[in-house]
Amino acid sequence: IFRRSPMQQQRYREGRATVGTKNPLKIATIGIRLLAARAPSAATAFALPVRSVARVTRGAATMSTGDLVVDPFCYRQFREHTASERYAGAIFEASVADFEKYVNSFYVSGGGEASLAKGYAPFCKHLFVPNVLPNSQEFWSDVRVGALSITEGPDGNFRNLRSGYEARTPNELPILSRWFPRESVGALPTATWLDVILYSREQIDIENKAMGNDSRSRAPWGIVSVKGQDVDFELPMQPITVMRNALGSEHGGSGVDLKREKYMEAIDYWKDHAVV
Repeated sequence: IFRRSPMQQQRYREGRATVGTKNPLKIATIGIRLLAARAPSAATAFALPVRSVARVTRGAATMSTGDLVVDPFCYRQFREHTASERYAGAIFEASVADFEKYVNSFYVSGGGEASLAKGYAPFCKHLFVPNVLPNSQEFWSDVRVGALSITEGPDGNFRNLRSGYEARTPNELPILSRWFPRESVGALPTATWLDVILYSREQIDIENKAMGNDSRSRAPWGIVSVKGQDVDFELPMQPITVMRNALGSEHGGSGVDLKREKYMEAIDYWKDHAVV
């Protein structure tokens, strides 16, 4: 029988972030209506940039002066880049430049690196950014949540699960993955939070050297992935991703050793969930 770990049970009961004492953005995870009605806080006090609705030429290079820049590996999550045509995950209609302005505004208002939560390794950090505009019920983006619970029974969604060997780039080692096809799950809830996953410049340089890539940026943090979710804390990494990371950068991983405790936490969650 699947059971959540004690730490996960506490998080789900409290419905709030538990990302470490260094993160000052202790924001309760609440519904859109409550978020719109609550008093101003760190999530609503930052200066919000105006989002451009202009169509940007696909594949165009972007310039950024902030500490957080979208790494080319993450271009697949932006409609303006052709890599998005082959990506089944969360895709932003906003440009890379507008997204960088948005997350850097929140990063600066939260105290810079003090606003970052620890990731699975010292070079990995998370910035949890609200996807709901301050003092309104409107979303900054239409990105949906990226995972669903697997349900059994006559009307369960388990029969829609698919599996296959996939690689995120041509140089990566393909790994066995499972997912719900988007067309099989109907309308997904819009994400209330964006988990912006960051790698340090040093780590990106290491992986770029192994893969023969060049990010063409010296910003201290590269945005390597963005996940839409309804909680402002890190969800467990998929177990197969933990395994690939342990293989090393020459296979598309990060070279972080597999830790059994973290791996079992990932199993604890993903036994009952799958990405869309």
